[in-house]
Amino acid sequence: MEHCHSHGEKLKNPIRQAKITENMGVDELVHAIDGCAFGAGKLADAVDIYTEMLANGSTSFFGLAGAMVPAGMRQIVTDLIYDGYIDVLVTTGANMVHEIVESMGLHHYKGCAECDDIELKHDEINRIYDVYLPEPYFVDFEEKLKAILSDVGTDTISIREFMTHLGNNIEDRDSILKAAADMNVPVYCPAIQDSMIGLQAWLYKQSNPLNVDAFADMKEIIDICYEAKDPGAVLIGGGVPKNYIFQSMLITHQEFEYAIQLTMDTPETGGLSGATLDEARSWGKVSETARSVTVHSDATITLPIMVAAARSRLAKM
Repeated sequence: MEHCHSHGEKLKNPIRQAKITENMGVDELVHAIDGCAFGAGKLADAVDIYTEMLANGSTSFFGLAGAMVPAGMRQIVTDLIYDGYIDVLVTTGANMVHEIVESMGLHHYKGCAECDDIELKHDEINRIYDVYLPEPYFVDFEEKLKAILSDVGTDTISIREFMTHLGNNIEDRDSILKAAADMNVPVYCPAIQDSMIGLQAWLYKQSNPLNVDAFADMKEIIDICYEAKDPGAVLIGGGVPKNYIFQSMLITHQEFEYAIQLTMDTPETGGLSGATLDEARSWGKVSETARSVTVHSDATITLPIMVAAARSRLAKM
């Protein structure tokens, strides 16, 4: 397919040099970089798309992969749920393990990325890049989970129902799982076995009844996809959450009309995590006319800026 753009069309958007002043708000900063290229321009695009998606009342799917909770992104997600900006959360078991640990008043600690890991092992400290998590916390986590599991009952439940049950047994208002349970937002965790929750559930299941159907969620999320209004996907990292969100839409008549990906993954390996949103158009996951952008940068930088700027704009509408 040939693109015959005239010379003038190709050169219609000059780069605007960013002007930074004192006392700028986050949204003013984003406006200052929206005429820039590379990651700055992409981040400004992400804010535009995210704001339009939320203002439009789109059904909002949020994919949360990576170690976002240990890094300090938990409250951002919780507040988005409470404010009605996430309709469906798909996440990893690991993020929910760390979320439950935080909900018990146990903290993750700032450490260093270049340190003596053997010394840390002897000090009973687990490391996630430059985050430290004391090993004994998992004993408390185990006790908490045992108590919650003992209350599940013998009926077969879905993973989503299990996540709601977890949320209903958490008191901490800053908890993602509690917020989701309180706001009736489904949390899907398709690879829940791949986490400490999975390990503890398996141990519990050795001597107690626990029946979780791994396939039971699929009808529920696909029904949501069928009924979604101008669906939008915000993908933090890739992995299982990204694919589960996309595959659920794939078998409906709908496609995502908005898609934002904040990731460090690149497409060269053919892995789904780094796959471009344009590639997703070839599958009919993202619509031909969708507004989409990938920001290749650390999501702990881009997510807070994107949410802060979008919230500023929504507050003025």
